[in-house]
Amino acid sequence: MADHRPIRVLFLCTHNSARSILAEACLNHLGQGRWQAFSAGSSPRPGQQPHALALAALQEAGIATVDLHSKSWDAFAGPNAPPMDLIITVCDNAAGEVCPIWPGHPATAHWGYADPSEGEGSPEQRLQRFRSTLQAIRSRLEALLAASADLAACGITDPASDGQRLAQIARRLAQA
Repeated sequence: MADHRPIRVLFLCTHNSARSILAEACLNHLGQGRWQAFSAGSSPRPGQQPHALALAALQEAGIATVDLHSKSWDAFAGPNAPPMDLIITVCDNAAGEVCPIWPGHPATAHWGYADPSEGEGSPEQRLQRFRSTLQAIRSRLEALLAASADLAACGITDPASDGQRLAQIARRLAQA
């Protein structure tokens, strides 16, 4: 049986500082090498870095934050970019924007989450919004991984080779 490359997923939001960073780190943690996650923003601010509370929520959950950094989606639209199998927007702004033409024409889905960095509150209340967003993302990612494992049990050993099926799963999870 041939080894298959990991299923590659790109998570997009506007600034690439919170939701997409949470999703990237969480999928890389849960995917155990069978999935490879990336994140980017449609318009990250100059000098943008991952939100400190996003990093804190990830660290509390035991998820590695090394190498996480904010970047533009242009890094994934060029000819030397790694080919993606699935692109998931995690904020409504990015979902409504005109996206680049992605190499390989990957499947797409939208999983909308409220921006945990918006709003006031005590430091604990603000951190709790990031924890809650991470948990919501994690729940969907666990369901995505379980659904892809079900595909493997049915004899589809490389879900990335069937992008439409992968997109259907991701879109169905958006409704959950």
